[in-house]
Formats: sequence, structure tokens, C-alpha cells
Amino acid sequence: MAEAKDSPEGALDAQVESHNRWGRAARSETQKQPRSDRAIKRRANKLERREQRVTAGEARPSKVHAGRRGPVRSILTLVAVTGLVATVAIPAYAAWQPETEPLTVQQLAADGAQSLVIASDVAEANLARGSYSATTPDEISKKKAEEAAAAAAAARAKAVTFRGTYAVPAGVPLVAPGSGLVRRPLPYFNNFGAPYAGHRGTDYMVERGTPIYSVADGVVTASTDGGGGLGVTVTIMHNINGHAVQSVYGHMLPGSRTVGAGATVSAGQMIGQVSDTGLAFGTHLHIMIHVDGTRVDAEGWLAANAG
Repeated sequence: MAEAKDSPEGALDAQVESHNRWGRAARSETQKQPRSDRAIKRRANKLERREQRVTAGEARPSKVHAGRRGPVRSILTLVAVTGLVATVAIPAYAAWQPETEPLTVQQLAADGAQSLVIASDVAEANLARGSYSATTPDEISKKKAEEAAAAAAAARAKAVTFRGTYAVPAGVPLVAPGSGLVRRPLPYFNNFGAPYAGHRGTDYMVERGTPIYSVADGVVTASTDGGGGLGVTVTIMHNINGHAVQSVYGHMLPGSRTVGAGATVSAGQMIGQVSDTGLAFGTHLHIMIHVDGTRVDAEGWLAANAG
């Protein structure tokens, strides 16, 4: 039976079976050609050299080990390159800013604008011209001029208030004697001055320094040392029984005026003293009386009205 299996016929059957299984002809053991002596010798030398390297500890690493080292080295190289790229790219991206469109002047103004909210219950106020200070050179100059004029007027008014330089004669009252709405302008007089052509008013001849009184209640409209021909003069407006009466007192003593323009006086109040300033001959009081704008005889009016 063993011979039957080793027979050429058995080999032929096996070859046929192998051809049917793999689709190709299979070589039988008998068909294999023996190796040459040279190949056998080369194989034996190779095995001998390997055995010598193993004995000497110089075994060459296997191909499997070498194959594993390659991918590991590639992975490490890839990681290093990736880190380098990230190190350069991240700061560059941080420094890069997206470009924005330039803002217009209107947008800048709108961004910096301030809003003002006014409460609805705030009352409307009308501002007067004098409620704020001057800002231009012309306004400042005008303001200073007005202040200087007001200060000068105040100084003049203060200077003429009760600054008599001549003593009132002893026994002469400082208030006009009598009573009523109208008083006489002098406590007494010596005689009348001689009238002459073009002379207006009445002259009462009396000593220098004699007090002069207001003939009625009124308001001083003029008080000056420069009254021209009348010299030192005081003018007063009165309202007597519904009539506008003006009284003028001239040739008064310099520095004797006790009232300034705008002052309110009462009947019989001392307003100055007698002298001879201006165009005067001898010391006397020159007085004029106008009723409703018409000049009248001063002595006749006083005699009719003085109490």
C-alpha cells in the first residue's frame, strides 16, 4: 500500500487534485529540482556568519524592530514642526487686527456729543441785560465809564450835604419861622434891591451867611456852584394846591449848599446861605418864582401864600 501511495500514478492523482483546488498546476515532489551545491554552500555561510554575530553580541536588529522605529521618528518630527508653526502663527494672529472703515467727522461728532436733559417743570426765566457782565472791550469801557460817573455823582452829593463854611449869625433860626404850605425864604431882610431893566426876580438885601430856606415841600432839580450870573444856585420844584411851582435861589455862599440834585426837601428847610456870587452887587438873595411855567413877582406871591 505504501508503494501504491508513492507510485507515479498516486502522484499524478495528487497533481490533478491540486490543480482542481487552486486552478493551477501544482508541482509534485518529483518535479522539484534539487538546489545546486553553490546555493547550499551560500546558505550555509550565511547561517554561519549569523551564528558568529550572535555569539559575539553583534546581532543585527531585526527588520521588524527597524520598521517600528521609522513611524515613531516621523511622529516626533511632525509634532516638533507643528509646535514651531504654532509658536510663529499665534503671535502673528494676535498682532493682526481686522481693518475697519475710517470714521467720518459726523460719526466722530455723534460719538463725542453730549446730551442735555431739561426737566419739564423748570420755569422759563427772562434774562435782563444787566444780569450778565460785559465781555467785549467796548462794553467794558462803557461799564467803567458809567461806574466812574456814578461814583463822581455820589461824591458831589456827599460834598454838598451840610458842609456850610460860614457860621449862621447868632439867634437866626435854621428852620423858617411860620407855618403852612408856604414859608418865607429868609428869617428877615433889610430892604429890596433896586430894580433895573432886564432884571428877573426879587433881590432881598441881607447880611452874608444869613440862612436861606425852601419856600415849600419839593424836590431839588439843580444844585450847582456854576450857575452863571446867578453864581451858586439851587432850584426846587413844588406841587402847591395842584400847581407846579418852581423856586430859584441865586448868589448863595460857596460851600453852603446843604442839598444836592434829587434830594427831597420840606417847607422851611435850610438849603444854603446868602452871599454875592455871580453878577451881584452886595450880599443878597436873588429869588425867582414860576407858577405853571410863568414867572410871577416873588414878593407878591409870598405875601399871598406864606403863612
